[in-house]
Amino acid sequence: MKIKKQQLTDIAQNTLRGCFMGAADAVPGVSGGTIALLLGIYETLIKSIQECTTFIVSLLRLDISTAKKSVSAIEWRFLLSLLLGILVSFILLAQIIEHLLERHPTSIAGLFFGLVLASILVASFMVDGWTVPYLVLSIVIGVLVFALLGFRAGPIQEPSLFIFFVSGAIAISAMILPGISGSFFLLMIGMYGSLIEAVNERYIDKILIFGLGASLSLGLSARLLNWILSNYRNGVLAFLIGLMVGSLRVIWPWPHGVGVISDEENEIIEGSVLAWPESFGSFVWPFVYGCIGFGIVILVWNVSRSDQ
Repeated sequence: MKIKKQQLTDIAQNTLRGCFMGAADAVPGVSGGTIALLLGIYETLIKSIQECTTFIVSLLRLDISTAKKSVSAIEWRFLLSLLLGILVSFILLAQIIEHLLERHPTSIAGLFFGLVLASILVASFMVDGWTVPYLVLSIVIGVLVFALLGFRAGPIQEPSLFIFFVSGAIAISAMILPGISGSFFLLMIGMYGSLIEAVNERYIDKILIFGLGASLSLGLSARLLNWILSNYRNGVLAFLIGLMVGSLRVIWPWPHGVGVISDEENEIIEGSVLAWPESFGSFVWPFVYGCIGFGIVILVWNVSRSDQ
């Protein structure tokens, strides 16, 4: 079947959208779900995921008629081109990020801090009317998360395949939720560095197990997440905002940056320890990178709003 020029344009645009989502999911900053929401494709994405889930369940039940309806309802060009962009962007950025985390931990922590700070601002505008309960919810969650993260044991060293499976299940739910990055959840639980290493070193078993956990979780949770957002959208966003605010502790640049870095002796250093910069020189670059990260999110947000 001959593909029309408009269809090729749509494929190219959706691949580019996927690249933006993959970039968001590769760094502990903006959620891929937030990017999808800002680009106006979130509802289409969730619908396609739901139809894929229905298709798989129908096949398992040998319900061929329902399976055929689900297949025809899936927007394959949209979904596959989007997935292609996500995978390409994530794989390419993973190598760059690992290198930068090793060489410039505090500066990259500043970048992440700026990304998340701007994401908090963007998410706050997504709430349709702040009320006292929503504000209290955000504050309470923020304080609790900030306190709890002070007890982090640091990155998980040599995680088992089961940990990769659970991490995939957790991360994918965050990735499709507008408001918080799946990579940020991985950073919070100490698995971000391990996943980046697995992707760069091509540890196929770890990547497949992570993907299996993500796939099963996505299939089971897509309908639930859509229902929650449809019925309790403001409350969910308020909760996520509090979570992001409290979790800023993990990516505070000083003294060591993000807690997934190895020092010169290849020892893991804790990232949730807080300190002020010791000198102007140690302050300036994390601050500059933080401003860059903040500006990127605000720019993408403003561009997406102008297109709607």
